[in-house]
Amino acid sequence: MEFLLGRSLLKNAFNLGLAEALRGAAEELGFSAADLMEAEPDAGLGSGGLGRLAACYLESMTTLEIPAAGYSICYELGIFRQKIVNGQQLELADPWLEAGEAWLVARPDEAVQVRFGGTVTGYWENGRHNIRHEGYVSVLAVPRDMMVAGFATGHTNLLRLWEARSPHPSDLSLYAAGQYLRAVEHQVMAETISKVLYPADSHPEGKALRLRQQYFLVSATVQHIVRTHKARYGTVHNFQEAHVIQINDTHPALAIPELLRILLDEEGLGWDEAWNIVTHTFAYTNHTVLPEALECWPQPLMERLLPRIWQLIREISGRYQAGLERCFPGGGHKVRELAILWGGQVRMANLCICACFAVNGVSALHTDILRREVFHAAFLCTPEKFKCVTNGVDHRRWLAQINPGLDALVRDCTGTGDYLLRPQALEALERYQNDAGVLSRLGDIKAGNKLALRDYVLRETGIALNPEAVFDVQAKRLHEYKRQLLNALHITWLYHRLHDEPNGFSVPRVFLFAAKAAPGYTAAKEIIRLICSLAAQISRDPLCRGRLQVVFLENYRVSLAERLIPAAELSEQISTAGKEASGTGNMKFMMNGALTIGTLDGSNVELHSRVGGENMFLFGLHADESKRLRQQGYRPRDVCGRVPGLREALDHISSGFGDGVRYDALLSRLLDGPDADEYLLLADFDSYRAAHARAMDAYPDKERWNRMALLNIARSGVFAADRSVREYAREIWGVPMRE
Repeated sequence: MEFLLGRSLLKNAFNLGLAEALRGAAEELGFSAADLMEAEPDAGLGSGGLGRLAACYLESMTTLEIPAAGYSICYELGIFRQKIVNGQQLELADPWLEAGEAWLVARPDEAVQVRFGGTVTGYWENGRHNIRHEGYVSVLAVPRDMMVAGFATGHTNLLRLWEARSPHPSDLSLYAAGQYLRAVEHQVMAETISKVLYPADSHPEGKALRLRQQYFLVSATVQHIVRTHKARYGTVHNFQEAHVIQINDTHPALAIPELLRILLDEEGLGWDEAWNIVTHTFAYTNHTVLPEALECWPQPLMERLLPRIWQLIREISGRYQAGLERCFPGGGHKVRELAILWGGQVRMANLCICACFAVNGVSALHTDILRREVFHAAFLCTPEKFKCVTNGVDHRRWLAQINPGLDALVRDCTGTGDYLLRPQALEALERYQNDAGVLSRLGDIKAGNKLALRDYVLRETGIALNPEAVFDVQAKRLHEYKRQLLNALHITWLYHRLHDEPNGFSVPRVFLFAAKAAPGYTAAKEIIRLICSLAAQISRDPLCRGRLQVVFLENYRVSLAERLIPAAELSEQISTAGKEASGTGNMKFMMNGALTIGTLDGSNVELHSRVGGENMFLFGLHADESKRLRQQGYRPRDVCGRVPGLREALDHISSGFGDGVRYDALLSRLLDGPDADEYLLLADFDSYRAAHARAMDAYPDKERWNRMALLNIARSGVFAADRSVREYAREIWGVPMRE
């Protein structure tokens, strides 16, 4: 459902080897190359890590010369533009297409129709069961294609974005009769599908729109793939030999019954052959263990909007359940756990488990949790399906392109730019861990990046960051499990300590937050407001000047991350253990020499195994300890009395920060009710505080700090998307690639 591409001009120029020529040409024409790059909007086709990962993988597949295509929706507005007004998030439209469509090529000749609603009846003719679909509403899916350039290769791949349009022209007779709304209702209904990414689904209309979006995407995509396959081979009987369709989370899971529909209803295959093709075509990547992200759809909504798809899902479910009962005789709870249809809901993750030939997690810990907990019954039944491919990031963009000073250092130390195609070549940097000149140069590069960020923030906000302070960054989607509130609670604790011991605050600190909260996520938006209130109080306090600073950077997006990550010195990766599937921000920060302060969660586990506890600042309960604490009856109020200063910090949050806003509701979520402190902020607080203290003890020793940073960079190659894509290609897709 999302490809978070960011800007394309510099990325394409870099991959094509034209970046310097482009800069020179712009300057010769009297333009500032930097201003030219800034004029391009971020393509707002994603909301966070899921979309950014998809973009990284498509770039890597192209560089590795794997024939591939990405499919998504051409959202007119995409993710919202965030504006902070009086400390509160406002969501504004982000019409990125006004300039961003320069990269898109419309292919109206390849448009397809997608059907919604109506009635479906079956009839027999010439010994074959046929389907008659009547009374439906058609939406036209028009492709707008973006070519993806690989690095140092002539190979390109396609990102196809589907735009929704009505197949019917406006009814001028209705205009003449003054019925203006009726005249355009078909167009408005159709175009709404590709209007905005992730409409709020807290009400029936939003839920229906999301389902329409998902089916629109997969129906158009599968129709296109089948059409191009038949044009090449003249038959669909060998479809599974030519294609793998990788489902990125459950959002595109309706592709499974859609391919089945086409094979049965349009190509005339029997069930057994069609189902064999389906189950040898699809693979599923699970990206989360959070229950709210394992999508379920109300059966009546599915039946009303997608009647034929509903029939097929019902048939798949019945056959699957019969197989489960054979696999687990007498194991009713396991059958119930894996059922596709249960309690009036269609469970999309279980549909993927049923139909896909491979199911993979995105980090070692996440995959283990899928096998032991989330999909344990399925793992017992078909253990061979379950695989692990730890996520990776596009190191060409997230190191070489955004951090040219560091790129130059790597090239000088390794004698080549070979690491751009062989990221494991970064390991050669380890030879310089005791080279004072290299460590000093690394420190200078970081200092230069901090100054560049300071200048950018001053220009955009009027806030002057202290470049002598530690730049401590938490930049990611705002969700309670990611624990931005733990960070804010610790800053509040530090603020009190500064007032109690002004002379004990030896290392100045700048805490930088950047995050968007989903428009309907009230608690997340309240956390943003709290951070802004805290920042305002600290900025007014003369005692904090030059010692403590908090800044919330609005409208977090790829282009902002490209400025922020090279300047970061501490990377906050502090999610509750067992909740983060992988995370990729930690990898980007690591590649740019930031040291991680984090829990053993998601890919932090593998990061820790690479750099060791001596080169990061580990804290908090482990995943099994978190689970056990809950089972034993965790009481967060008991923690408050054991940690000096914690109660005072909580009271300060509750009463507010001098702007008249109280945060009683957030405090209540931590202390009251059966689900109090669901994400264990208070349980981990003392350990988190101690990890920060260790970091501040280490920071004044610049040689030691730079050595730790160098080792993080040297060992980051394993987190390149190229490695991830190679694992998919070898272990799941079975396709050749560039060596």
